Amino acid sequence: MISYDVWQTERLAALVAEDGWLNLTDRVEIPQGPQNIGRARGNDLVLSVGPQHLGVLMATAHSAVLRVADQDLAFTAQGGNPMLRVLGLLLELHSVEGQPALRVRDLSLPRSVKLTSYPFDPTWIITAKWETLATPQAQLVDQKGAGATQVTLTHRAHFTHEGQDVTLLATHWKAGKPMFVIRDATAGAETYAASRFLIAEPAGETITLDFNRAHNPPCAFSDFAICPLPPRENRLPFAIRAGERKLG
Repeated sequence: MISYDVWQTERLAALVAEDGWLNLTDRVEIPQGPQNIGRARGNDLVLSVGPQHLGVLMATAHSAVLRVADQDLAFTAQGGNPMLRVLGLLLELHSVEGQPALRVRDLSLPRSVKLTSYPFDPTWIITAKWETLATPQAQLVDQKGAGATQVTLTHRAHFTHEGQDVTLLATHWKAGKPMFVIRDATAGAETYAASRFLIAEPAGETITLDFNRAHNPPCAFSDFAICPLPPRENRLPFAIRAGERKLG
């Protein structure tokens, strides 16, 4: 596991990157068939930024092409969703439950954010039991900004805190690591109300939960993001004063 200081540096760098969450201006679902796209009202897909008529977008759940002035520009994936950089915009194709949508980022916008965190507390680095479920389980997860989505549960983390048994469900995975969507007693007053994310690292039958690395989800930075909400098991009755606080 990288050091906490390096993690904070990489966290901030990802947020202020061109494909981060600070310059997201639009998210529009893409119907079937060719779609005229641009800022003018007469377009099929109306954006808040960019030229009046950007081009014609043809997309499926997994691929997209934008025709601009009789030239077809293909979206390409580089370790993530397919993207296209064109006329000062960064277009990203993503899909929710098979429905393709377009995220639009304005590359001319300033990208800066001030993150505040609780003081680092080593007591919130917890070694938990890492349990594999006997049978994978399908579960619906509510989302902020969209309807519920189905995930497959394969693992859970178990530990005790001040005499309470705690079992956290790993509902998502990021870069091969389990992600826990959590909410605790600080939510709303001190931390982002909807949730925080915690990505952990298993090691055999244990997993290290470093709550100092609990961080705000994309929805804390943009109204155009979609974020999973914590399942019942991950809504904790006690306060976790570690990790990122809500934005000021």
